[in-house]
Amino acid sequence: MAKMKAAMAAVLVMEKEGVTQAFGVPGAAINPLYAQMRERQSIAHVLARHVEGASHMAEGYTRAAPGNIGVCIGTSGPGGTDMITGLYSAQADSIPILCITGQAPRAKLHKEDFQAVDIASIAKPLTKMAVTVLEPALVPRVFQQAFHLMRSGRPGPVLIDLPIDVQMAEIEFDIDTYEPLPAYKPQATRKQIEKALEMLNESERPLIVSGGGVINSDASDQLVKFAEITGIPVIPTLMGWGSIPDSHPLMAGMVGLQTSHRYGNATMLASDFVLGIGNRWANRHTGSTEVYCKGRKFIHVDIEPTQIGRIFTPDFGIVSDAKAALDLFIEVATEMKKAGKLKDRSEWAAECLGRKNSIDYQRKTNFNESPMKPQRVYQEMVQTFGEDVTYVSTIGLSQIAGAQFLKVFKPRHWINCGQAGPLGWTVPAALGVRAADPTRKIVALSGDYDFQFMIEELAVGAQFKLPFIQILVNNSYLGLIRQAQRGFDMDYCVQLAFDNVNIPESAGIVKGYGVDHVKVVEGLGCKAIRVEREDQLAPAIAQAEAWIAEFRVPVVVEVILERVTNIAMGTEIDSVNEFEPVAKSIEDAPVAVLQS
Repeated sequence: MAKMKAAMAAVLVMEKEGVTQAFGVPGAAINPLYAQMRERQSIAHVLARHVEGASHMAEGYTRAAPGNIGVCIGTSGPGGTDMITGLYSAQADSIPILCITGQAPRAKLHKEDFQAVDIASIAKPLTKMAVTVLEPALVPRVFQQAFHLMRSGRPGPVLIDLPIDVQMAEIEFDIDTYEPLPAYKPQATRKQIEKALEMLNESERPLIVSGGGVINSDASDQLVKFAEITGIPVIPTLMGWGSIPDSHPLMAGMVGLQTSHRYGNATMLASDFVLGIGNRWANRHTGSTEVYCKGRKFIHVDIEPTQIGRIFTPDFGIVSDAKAALDLFIEVATEMKKAGKLKDRSEWAAECLGRKNSIDYQRKTNFNESPMKPQRVYQEMVQTFGEDVTYVSTIGLSQIAGAQFLKVFKPRHWINCGQAGPLGWTVPAALGVRAADPTRKIVALSGDYDFQFMIEELAVGAQFKLPFIQILVNNSYLGLIRQAQRGFDMDYCVQLAFDNVNIPESAGIVKGYGVDHVKVVEGLGCKAIRVEREDQLAPAIAQAEAWIAEFRVPVVVEVILERVTNIAMGTEIDSVNEFEPVAKSIEDAPVAVLQS
């Protein structure tokens, strides 16, 4: 059997498991692993400017395509603690990433050695497995188990902590006979699917709620096929957006307190039955269960047994991978349709489509004020970017308004940090998406505070030629928090505006917006352009695309917004506050209605 360093065994196992890309920051305690990666030259590496940034790059890489697993590498101590936010974000959204940390020698773990921290204990609540490997011979099998766990059941992250002497120890390991362990995914039974369809058949106004599990299991085609066979309209969650194209006649809109459509909420309230597939019933989708559940029955299909009944008790629960369940749903529904046993849903589907295509259920976007309103920015984005675009976004009014006004037509073309929502996520995640796919059109969307949190990662895009367009909507505010403070009758500690002494008075309003993002971006090796009027936005995007083609670096399009903006939201799906006028005619919302 071949002899090798344990760190080399780790690299060889990653190769066999399909890893070709890693993101990280080297350090003394993880250098033995980097030495073996350098020798093999099989795993490309992107050097982040911050280890949290590397963890979000790994997330973006995983989210970009089915089967991807992003890898993040850091040193001991802060290298591991910096990853915690990325682990939390990945765990919350069921995203498999592998985080690898260096560690002090085993003999010094209990002696408060330099940068020695019990990272496995810290990370355990946020991972499917977090382990410090204390025996060198265990290294290849711990990595094998990590990939098995990440892919099995509900996907999620793993952290492997490697003491430096463990990495350097010699072990015997036969990589030639190594095979990945088959992933375990629970599957619905035919009897369960038959019962679910019988229950659906008894309803009058059913809906399908499609969650992120449909995206994760690469089951969007099956979802659409099942909806078409049954004629049942689909409500995607924010994490499931793109599982059915926005232009599809059975896409009935999104539901929720913030990232929702007026027609989506109205359709949910008109329904009497909901089949949820691969979703969590997240509170910003449901609001209170008293309002959300009243007058309707529920079936919940989820890969994780403990998700069923966690928020409310469904009338029927099925533990299953989304794709496995949908394959059976299609099979049984097709048989029922051929036998004439499937209820005709055309009248209900037409009612839902009527709301979606009615101007009465649209928000106004065609504002002409200066500084610009965000609604107009998203209108211009829809008109300019078209259908074949991938949006990347995280938290804030920018994301909420984006979900209300943008359009998504394909799975994994809305790449969004859902439950955790860490500021700073967008830029590194977009870099990870680009590393996973060198060809697609990528547009990141951030408010000014999200953008400033990890702005240094733009230099990574410049260094490694990872271009994307960053739409930066700048109102120089913590906009979402300011809006939340309305309930406390205050506007406190949320203003980012100041008179920048380096900006001349002749610059006008921009001087009072504080940070000069254009100069910062250029200092990081990227390109930037500022927009103050709606007629400048489309030309600015065209310029951004030209710069990307020429320089292959990220390009920031900064849009100066009005300082105070309130985006539609509420505490219940039947009482969303519309702070701006709703549309009265198609001229008020020219890109809102997609005729199917």
